[in-house]
Amino acid sequence: MMQIDLPGVKLRGRGKVRDIYAVGEYLLIVATDRLSAFDVVLPTPIPNKGKVLTQMSSFWFDYFKDFVPNHVVSTKVDEYPKELRQFRDQLEGRSMLVNKAIVFPIECVARGFLTGSGLKDYNRTGQVCGITLPSGLRDSDRLPMPIFTPATKAETGHDENISEEQAVRIVGQHNIRKLKELTLSIYSRAVDFASKRGIIICDTKFEFGTIDGEIRIVDEMLTPDSSRLWPADRYSPGRPQPSFDKQFVRDYLERIQWNKQPPAPELPADIVSATSAKYVEALRILTGRDLQ
Repeated sequence: MMQIDLPGVKLRGRGKVRDIYAVGEYLLIVATDRLSAFDVVLPTPIPNKGKVLTQMSSFWFDYFKDFVPNHVVSTKVDEYPKELRQFRDQLEGRSMLVNKAIVFPIECVARGFLTGSGLKDYNRTGQVCGITLPSGLRDSDRLPMPIFTPATKAETGHDENISEEQAVRIVGQHNIRKLKELTLSIYSRAVDFASKRGIIICDTKFEFGTIDGEIRIVDEMLTPDSSRLWPADRYSPGRPQPSFDKQFVRDYLERIQWNKQPPAPELPADIVSATSAKYVEALRILTGRDLQ
């Protein structure tokens, strides 16, 4: 499902993956099967991807609800406003009715391992987001302790890593202190949970907002789109790791030497199938649940 179409319901916007609708005092967030790579939305959908993102987020929101409140009202179409129920075939399993929040304009990132943009920063400066790390670290090495590395939120293109001091200037010292504490505490608890299921959570990003002055976690939570999830039995530092996400797609696009500029190429059936299977496998392993 590449795009949601709900005639008569006010569309608030379309992101790279999610379509957002205004429904009275609530928002309806629908995760499509769109996939972006190198900041370009690809023309080929990944079957069930949106359902995995929604159902995994729902699992984690519920798991952490007594530790950090969230914005979810319901994920059950039968509990949505009546005007939405006629669209059950588009909404079932891939949508959330949520409370509106005033969202902090930063991404809250926790890193427990060195890879990706953090590795690039480290190789250039010896630091990640202004945090000095020990010398001699390699790709995928575990960090001495998890670090909080905020980022700006880009409407288009890629989020930009910033220092904690820069984040303070954006949202204030008090808010950063609380967001940092929440980010690292949630990450630590999630790492412990996932390790018992054979999954390494390399890093993850969260979004927070306020509802009636209370900080809540919003958007998605600990999914293959917002986190790097590695199979623990294949972990081998010093190189990139296999992961439960769109790595099949990235590797394919690198092989065909796509210039990473739109329009993106169509994906072959075997790449689509393998990527979809990885998303579904991540849901099953981490939550113990089959796709609904």
